[in-house]
Amino acid sequence: MGKKIFTLIALGAALHSFAQKDTLSGKALEDVMVTTATKVAQKQSSTGKVITVIGKEVIEKSSGKSVAQVLNEQAGITINGAYNAMGAVQTVFMRGSNAGRTLILLDGIPMNDPSTITTDFDLNMFSINEVERIEVCRGAQSTLYGSDAIAGVINIITLKKDITNPVNVKATITGGNLGTFKTNMQVFGKLDKLTYTTRFSKLMTKGFSSAYDSTGKKDFDNDGYNGDVVQASVQYQVNNELMVKTFVLNSQYKADIDVGIFTDEKDYTINNKQFSTGFGMVYKSAAATVTANYQYTQLVRKYLNDSGFVGGFNKYERNEFSGRTQFAEIFASIKIGNNFTLIQGGDFRHGNMSNDYYSISSFGPYSSSFKDTSMSQTSLYSSLLFNSNNKKLNIELGGRLNTHSRYGSNYTYTFNPSYNINNNYRIFGSIASGFKAPSLYQLYAGGSTGNPNLLAEKSVNYEVGVQQQLKKVSNRIVLFNRIIKDGIDYNNISFKYFNFIQQIVTGVEYEVSVQPTSNLSITGNYTFLTSEENTQSRINFKDTTYTYLLRRPKHNVNINVSYQFSPSFYVSVSGKYVSNRNDVGGYKKADIELDGYFLMNAYVEYEMKKYFKFFADAQNITNKKFFDIRGYNAIPTMLQAGVRFNW
Repeated sequence: MGKKIFTLIALGAALHSFAQKDTLSGKALEDVMVTTATKVAQKQSSTGKVITVIGKEVIEKSSGKSVAQVLNEQAGITINGAYNAMGAVQTVFMRGSNAGRTLILLDGIPMNDPSTITTDFDLNMFSINEVERIEVCRGAQSTLYGSDAIAGVINIITLKKDITNPVNVKATITGGNLGTFKTNMQVFGKLDKLTYTTRFSKLMTKGFSSAYDSTGKKDFDNDGYNGDVVQASVQYQVNNELMVKTFVLNSQYKADIDVGIFTDEKDYTINNKQFSTGFGMVYKSAAATVTANYQYTQLVRKYLNDSGFVGGFNKYERNEFSGRTQFAEIFASIKIGNNFTLIQGGDFRHGNMSNDYYSISSFGPYSSSFKDTSMSQTSLYSSLLFNSNNKKLNIELGGRLNTHSRYGSNYTYTFNPSYNINNNYRIFGSIASGFKAPSLYQLYAGGSTGNPNLLAEKSVNYEVGVQQQLKKVSNRIVLFNRIIKDGIDYNNISFKYFNFIQQIVTGVEYEVSVQPTSNLSITGNYTFLTSEENTQSRINFKDTTYTYLLRRPKHNVNINVSYQFSPSFYVSVSGKYVSNRNDVGGYKKADIELDGYFLMNAYVEYEMKKYFKFFADAQNITNKKFFDIRGYNAIPTMLQAGVRFNW
């Protein structure tokens, strides 16, 4: 399979010889505006941050996928669970980082769940039809975004831009195999100074068995999913300088799950709910822009196994988690002369969680509880941006002071220069530190699991890269290195969380975008990871140096070829290759190597008049049998078709 990797890389290099427009995001680089890099809108060419923009066009052509599956096709990202049964845990590994080291943003606001082990936010809560665009900013972003941004941030943007009509309607209906049904409706518009958006999405599927029946004789049942998302937002332009806004989001889903690897359970469900609301304002003057936001989020997760069917150890099990977060921030972007911009701000974060557990097994009843516990953090940050008059040299220098309710004060920093050699080539690099506080669960979980003596995890990140842009082809290659000390892990002897000594991850990301003709477009990316980790062996429980990362492949390749046959007819074919990787083999057992795999997907779209688009989406066309998680099934061939209405 190594030959296939180098063949794909060679293909990307050969495409260079086609020597009209960009780029890695589908527009000329100078025209792409991003907000995630520095919290303020700027041209992508004026920052040295490594940013990938997944635009509205790509989102609309991904109606058959989930948010996690779209992200899983980007350079540097592996989402474990993206191809598993609906409702499965979606673990984001960016640049080989551990879980909980990638911060999810919703319209620029941090989203996390304090009731989960690593505070990961559940990507199942988002429907792809709610999303306008996604900005992926790779590399340590702790200076601007704080804890959890050790490997990068993913900004899921739902706000619409350039609305002019008073009433607009957008609706999508999709159906497919495995009893899959999706629907989405949006009503939005602008009435004088008021801009509004309302959305509703629903996804249902009968699904497939979450657990893998290795014998093929146990008749595992299918695990279904039923989820809804309701969202509304309002913006009001008070005057030329001041805009105020508010929003509400309610998301929930119920999914059937199995009791564990290779083990079926016919009446085990998870019921997850999220409610978020908030408000904000933006004040703009000639010299400065001031932004303020507040957000409150409440999350509830309920696991229930109440049937007479016993697939595992427990005969009955109820496990309920609740979490609440509050986030408040204010920051200003201040112009200093023609060349300098100062980003100055502060934020406050508060999270709390509780847990109640009850089960009945052959040993009798057992109960435990995790009383309502909280942590908070106040931060001040500053970032100075320099852009030279000739638009060649760009520098960001920033620092952040965190005052944590448990860990006291700590500092992070960022130094990020870039230089545009000419219109075709630019180089960039960065040195940035990161900070990750242990979660409430890791500190205070019941029994012997929680460890209140855990240290905060600290990291230093280095990256250097070069980007080339010609009329018909663009390339970007980035070399990165991350060193983590006092990393948080789980002790297999004491069954308690502990700090491992060190983790070092080095990697390469390569992205290519080619447009040989006005109708043909080819994009691709390749990620290589190598690592060394000092942690506890799962065989003999002694400290061991690992040269691999669990569930994270060393080689990951994505390629997409699309052709616009006519203004109305569009077709694309894509492929994904994932190399061998390791997963946990069990207690006192060696880790298991999972086989690599190649998936092929296709999409076709036909526009009728200007109001209707008919589309079909096929994933895993060859029905490849593969596993992202040992003991759990991944998607078979998935076929979906639908219609999109715009008015």
